[in-house]
Amino acid sequence: MPELAVDATKFAGMSEEQARSFPRRTVVGERLTDAQAEAMPKMISTDSHVMEPDELWKELPPRLRKRLPNVPFRNSPPGATDPHLRLQDQDSDGVAAEILFPNYGMALYALEREDTETQQEAFKVYNDWMHDFCKTDPNRLYGVPLVSVYDIKAGIKEMQRGHDMGLKGAMIWQVPPDDLPFLSDHYEPLWAACAEAEQPVICHILTGHSYMKTGHKGGVLGLKDSSNTKTFDSASTLFDMIFSGAFDRHPKLRLLLAESEIGWIPFLLQQWDYYFDRHGKTNPLPIKRKPSEIFAEHIYGTFLEDYVGTRFFSWWGQNNCMWSNDYPHFNMTFPHSRHVVELHLKGLDDERRNRLTRNNAIDLFKLKF
Repeated sequence: MPELAVDATKFAGMSEEQARSFPRRTVVGERLTDAQAEAMPKMISTDSHVMEPDELWKELPPRLRKRLPNVPFRNSPPGATDPHLRLQDQDSDGVAAEILFPNYGMALYALEREDTETQQEAFKVYNDWMHDFCKTDPNRLYGVPLVSVYDIKAGIKEMQRGHDMGLKGAMIWQVPPDDLPFLSDHYEPLWAACAEAEQPVICHILTGHSYMKTGHKGGVLGLKDSSNTKTFDSASTLFDMIFSGAFDRHPKLRLLLAESEIGWIPFLLQQWDYYFDRHGKTNPLPIKRKPSEIFAEHIYGTFLEDYVGTRFFSWWGQNNCMWSNDYPHFNMTFPHSRHVVELHLKGLDDERRNRLTRNNAIDLFKLKF
């Protein structure tokens, strides 16, 4: 399979000096002519990121600002902070629109309960900034509001404020603290509010009370965290959300697992279905349907470069999975997103390809397309 080099000079507004120091990587994709790439329908990325300017957090009072975590600097393309340049990068990569998540803001989900006010106020500052960012083209830039859930009532209020500004969904932590598991009834008012709004709850990797709080480890332990622990966190969230019974209590509730990839999901659903059938009658559970049935109706995942996961699309996941480019992070497929998608979805009919690369996102977030 051809390897395609990421050329930093392709980013709009990128200086030669910055391009020289930009991280190098390659992506694996089909070789397409320019005409073939241009002929592909434009796609919607359901997991992209912004890079918040450092000055943004200076809007917080000094007593709260000193409670913020330190996050390493990232060399990002100018479109990460400039929406006009971002739209140019969308055009060159065959992207019609993006669902936008934070960068620095992800680290704020690890704040402890005593820093609830810091988290809440920082999220408000971010949500206001994201609203202004998306105003540049509200039909192509769709921000997600950050929602603090230590105080559920306050979190719902902030989510609704975000929706009033045109933001989509509700991003909460993926890994809650031990005393606030997703199996508890703490979140019940939020599930009801999201169901009523018909906007998804979103759990993004690397948010909350997991290994990211201790910083990146080196060597084998770092590799284990980046693969095993990250997937385990996603699997635990999915298990708790399904087996909490929340989707039966709230039929319009939807969940998006963002940037978790998908190849692991059908195997675990198969396992959970087996034990649901084996033990469910003798050991009463909070759910009455098979986990796979609940997933099919209520839950979504995103894929970036998951060649194992995309092999299932001929028989599984075509209505629940959505493409993403992870722009502007190191894992992004820019500027070869169409080449990567062609490799992963080659052989699928147009209806399934369109569902996976745009229509599922339009339906889930109720986008204007």
